[in-house]
Amino acid sequence: MRIVSWNVNGIRSVEKKTGFIQWLRSESPEVLCLQETRATPKQLAPEMINPIDKKERRYRSYWSCACKAGYSGVAVYTRLKPRSVQPLGIPEFDSEGRVLQADFRDFVVIAAYFPNSRDTGSRLDYKMRFCRAIKTRCDTLVACRRHVVLCGDYNIAHTPIDLARPQDNEQSAGYLPEERAWMDMFTRAGYVDTFRSLHPEEPNHYTWWSYSAHSRDRNVGWRLDYHCVDRAFMWRVEKSLIRADVKGSDHCPVELHIL
Repeated sequence: MRIVSWNVNGIRSVEKKTGFIQWLRSESPEVLCLQETRATPKQLAPEMINPIDKKERRYRSYWSCACKAGYSGVAVYTRLKPRSVQPLGIPEFDSEGRVLQADFRDFVVIAAYFPNSRDTGSRLDYKMRFCRAIKTRCDTLVACRRHVVLCGDYNIAHTPIDLARPQDNEQSAGYLPEERAWMDMFTRAGYVDTFRSLHPEEPNHYTWWSYSAHSRDRNVGWRLDYHCVDRAFMWRVEKSLIRADVKGSDHCPVELHIL
């Protein structure tokens, strides 16, 4: 089974640039989580709401949209019928379309678009409240003996290996000490960064590149996108991949294979 996560930086934009629907049809993951959709279902053609995969099976899609037009937003496309789909249930985050929680039989997928703390740190407090709320949700689910897959754009590069120029970015949004400390705490609390667990010493693997200075061509990037799972679920993780070959956004998809 494959669970793919991708910050598309505008679903309408990525459809125009590379053909999102054709890409989804070709890839045909069981579950696809999108961040930064920047659109409501009413703004999209029907084939982008309920597309079909390469075997003519239809996807269901679920959306959490920001109140502000053209901003943020997450979506979940799935061929598996979830038992329920819900937002985080906290107005300050739901109003920005930050989270969808899809409850499947064997596990819960949380599709999350973590806030950007901004270079001035003006949204750091908001981001840290979000981080705490996400951990609380994960802890609650695990306490109820549910397995958790927390996927999405965390907007955090955890350690120096996760960005090309760590020394130059010590005080940059996404690599602030508070953000890295939260990732330290989260992973110590029983949640596994699947990619880094399976590729512990491999450098130069990134999921986001600035549009400036040909950063992607030179692979000057950051690893901001993750699949984290509760430790007890790790035995089911077969592969955790970064799909840097997929273009159309400043982020690339990340992919989790589970048994």
